[in-house]
Amino acid sequence: MTEKKIIDLLVSGGHANAGPPLGPALGPLGLNILAVVNKINELTKDYSGMRVPVKISVNTEDKSFEVTVGTPTSSALIVSELNIEKGSATPNSEKVGDLSFDQVLRIVKIKFPQLLSNNLKSGTKEILGTCVSMGVTVEGKDPREVQKEIDSDSYEEMFSKGE
Repeated sequence: MTEKKIIDLLVSGGHANAGPPLGPALGPLGLNILAVVNKINELTKDYSGMRVPVKISVNTEDKSFEVTVGTPTSSALIVSELNIEKGSATPNSEKVGDLSFDQVLRIVKIKFPQLLSNNLKSGTKEILGTCVSMGVTVEGKDPREVQKEIDSDSYEEMFSKGE
């Protein structure tokens, strides 16, 4: 009977290497680590520099493997949109960047399958919550203020255009 082993990892998009976390996870399985690394780098090259969740399904008998790539974390997508290194250590007092509402919608559309939301409006509010914890403003405003504006239908035109 074939035994499958599933390994979940978070790797740097397009820059995976045989060191941790890949090497220690794959080494005991007897896989060709270089082949796995090359496959991961090929599949994650569009997410260069972002932390990307990767699932490796390994058949332990014939040493074959399959790589499935998830989407980067919401915070990684925000950091990428703003071209900053990381979010604020003190988000209530120090702001590190400002997103346009269009940029927020672009992030929502990328992350939507993984979000807990069932519509674009609530998905946008989830991403705005991440902006709050990262010290990122939206259109020059506190993201909580934008969430209230969404509740009062101020952005209804943007949502009808985006869906």
